[in-house]
Amino acid sequence: MEILTKYFTDFTDIQLQQFAALKDLYKEWNEKINVISRKDMENFYEHHVLHSLVIATQFEFKKGSEIMDLGSGGGFPGIPLAIFFPDTQFHLVDSINKKLKVASEIAAAIGLQNLSTQHTRAEDIKNRKFDVVVSRAVAPIKDLWWWAKPLLKKGVSPNGLICLKGGDLTKEISESNCRPRIWEVEKIFTGAFFTEKFLLHIPL
Repeated sequence: MEILTKYFTDFTDIQLQQFAALKDLYKEWNEKINVISRKDMENFYEHHVLHSLVIATQFEFKKGSEIMDLGSGGGFPGIPLAIFFPDTQFHLVDSINKKLKVASEIAAAIGLQNLSTQHTRAEDIKNRKFDVVVSRAVAPIKDLWWWAKPLLKKGVSPNGLICLKGGDLTKEISESNCRPRIWEVEKIFTGAFFTEKFLLHIPL
């Protein structure tokens, strides 16, 4: 938890309680359904929660805006962002229902009112648009943009696709035909884990 308050100093008491509850809840659920690598649990706040919150260092989601977490798995980055932005609606989507069940149960346990889940593929979502689509290490940028673009609203700010990626992205970006804005996470958060990790934004 200390690693969160090192970078963010204006959490409410409710937010602090929600963040503090996450590790034990994920540990308990992880023993039933593997959503996080076992060896990662000791670095849970750095590797999963703080990593998700790098999005919040660069983007301010407005009250009432709708964010889709594409390929959310067990709830990252969606759950940490939903805690951080309590007035923004987050919709977590994944094709693996048992992982979404974990996210849904944990959200309910900590009293998140601004989060919903849907067991589906992004390309099967019709008649619904979002301000922003976020994603964490799910698929190549080309695929993420292909899935996200039809689901995005126009004329809102921020908009587009915001994703967390790692490694050498040169080929991936070239093949996507996109020109994302890129932030190096290691320049925002210190620690070896954040080396060669990037935050990307492709506006609509």
